[in-house]
Amino acid sequence: MFSKTCEYALRALIYIAQQSKNGDRIGIKDISKGIGSPEYFIAKILQDLSRKGFVHSVKGPNGGFYMDNKNLDLTIADIVREIDGDKLFSGCGLGLEQCSETHPCPIHDQFKNIRNNIREMLEQSKIQMFVDNLDLQLTYLKR
Repeated sequence: MFSKTCEYALRALIYIAQQSKNGDRIGIKDISKGIGSPEYFIAKILQDLSRKGFVHSVKGPNGGFYMDNKNLDLTIADIVREIDGDKLFSGCGLGLEQCSETHPCPIHDQFKNIRNNIREMLEQSKIQMFVDNLDLQLTYLKR
């Protein structure tokens, strides 16, 4: 459903939020290991997200990535839109460019409902919620 870049970004941001809640900064090596992603790939993703304000970073020996309260209020939909665009929330289920209410594809009506449910779920899902569930060991990021 999400691109690999988006999957890694979501996992990394949730991991950083959980690990930095006590003021700690997390380095790329720890993030990569913590979410099971290639180090180089996650570094590029986080560099871009840092420039855009989705996560903060500090350089130097005590540096690393961290999130503040504003970042914890981000929704999964915010992150998906930034990385993968709006296609998940508005695109055709068959990938047709001309699919619309007046020119529907064969699965238009059913897919529109699914798409709206996914959008609603992701817009209601905030980073803080995932951190809380990880802390309660209701969910996990890596086995």
